[in-house]
Amino acid sequence: MVSITNALGIGSGIDIAALVADLANASRAPREAAIARREAANAAQVSALAGLKNALDGFATSLETLSTSGSLSTQPLVSDSAVLAATASRGAALDGFSGQVEVVRLATAQSMVSGGFADAGAPIGQGDLTLSIGGVDHTIGITAANDSLSGLAAAINAAESGVTATILRDGGLSKLVLRGPSGAAGAFSLSGGPAMTQVQAAGDAELTIDGVGITRASNRIDDLFAGVTIDLKKTGQATLSTERPTTAIKQAVYDFASAYNQLEAALDDAGASGLEGEPGPLRGSAALRDMRAKLAALVSARLSTGAGPQSLGEIGVKTGRDGALTVDATLLDAAIAANPQAVERMFSPAITVDSPLVRVTSLSGAVKPGTYALSNLVPASGGSPAGGRIDGVAASADGAILSAVTGDAKGLSFEVLGSVASATVTVDTGLAAAMAAIRDLLTAEQGSFTTANDRLAAEARTLAGEREKMELSADAYEARIKASFTAMEARVTAMKATQAYLQQQIDIWTGADD
Repeated sequence: MVSITNALGIGSGIDIAALVADLANASRAPREAAIARREAANAAQVSALAGLKNALDGFATSLETLSTSGSLSTQPLVSDSAVLAATASRGAALDGFSGQVEVVRLATAQSMVSGGFADAGAPIGQGDLTLSIGGVDHTIGITAANDSLSGLAAAINAAESGVTATILRDGGLSKLVLRGPSGAAGAFSLSGGPAMTQVQAAGDAELTIDGVGITRASNRIDDLFAGVTIDLKKTGQATLSTERPTTAIKQAVYDFASAYNQLEAALDDAGASGLEGEPGPLRGSAALRDMRAKLAALVSARLSTGAGPQSLGEIGVKTGRDGALTVDATLLDAAIAANPQAVERMFSPAITVDSPLVRVTSLSGAVKPGTYALSNLVPASGGSPAGGRIDGVAASADGAILSAVTGDAKGLSFEVLGSVASATVTVDTGLAAAMAAIRDLLTAEQGSFTTANDRLAAEARTLAGEREKMELSADAYEARIKASFTAMEARVTAMKATQAYLQQQIDIWTGADD
């Protein structure tokens, strides 16, 4: 018997689904791997850039916190805190001073109290109450609308005379309590209304500093020493002096160098060339080069004004060949010994003014560092606000306070205590401001960090588009080869059917011959 099985028996016998999948994967794999490598590189760059940005921001924030905490600036020191307290205003530049303070009398505010009433809402009698303070009479009518202790208290407060009224509960009874401003000038008198008894008279605070007598209307005094607020607590004596944080400043220099070197090491890792290991994700990055250059310039940057050292390099901070910082202890000690205030100004923001008739009220961080000229200053008087110019520009006035609203001086505010033809305000923001400026430049809208992030984001979008096209192309290819193999399978099936028919006929023919 003759058989044609060997000639036609190619039957598919093939796992078409597996074959199609293998061919599709083989086509997809190289393109998939290429895109995946670029995506991984892009993600690594984004992550590394974010890590450097966070490290930079943390460094700047730590410096700002340290410089504004007061721990690196000269502080007032009181020998007996039970007698008085003294605090330095933020941004105050304190020179060494000392004085023997004797608190003779505390400032008091006049207070008066009415008799007790069983019901604060019950009628007390209508009529007029006249409250006199500072030579001004305030007439307060007691009518049917406010004929009660609580109604009268509300009416007195609404008069805004400077005297405040409260209702005090004592032994089940309600009493009206009036309190005037602190100091002798806050004394007041009453006529009309419910009977009142004086509990405390108004009086000024009396103290001496090194035997010089001083009176003030309040127990809080902020105009004796520039930048120092004194709170009187009780009568007695105490010595007031200043304490310069020399040890803390020295430690801050070493801490700065250490933190800087940690940031420098992170830059080295991110930009590694790969010659001695894995290349860094930001190798060749313009953002990394810009950050490194700006940080390196910190050592020689001018951080303060005035005499003495003005840069870190002048007090012993040096940059090595590897970019790391070291501190020359001998040079640092000599700089602090010779110019302690100049070294302090590098780390502690300060605002100083050369006129005792100008009291700065703004925080040092609100205005850019520099020297600003004040001219034609006139204090507030008779309801008219203060006036004057800052760097030749008319200042904005709010009562006795003048403020700059434009230019580098924007944020500078001060109180005018008397007429001043000219004065100078010097703003030293120090190392923290210099570091913050670097951070802000790098992360600004056109900064190198922002530009790099935008470029990486655009690259990520491009890669996403390429991946989508690759997937569509791969799916189309898989569909084509699947269709081809399906058609082949159909033809093979048809051929096998024909083979079976022919074999049947041959078998019949050969059987007939038998």
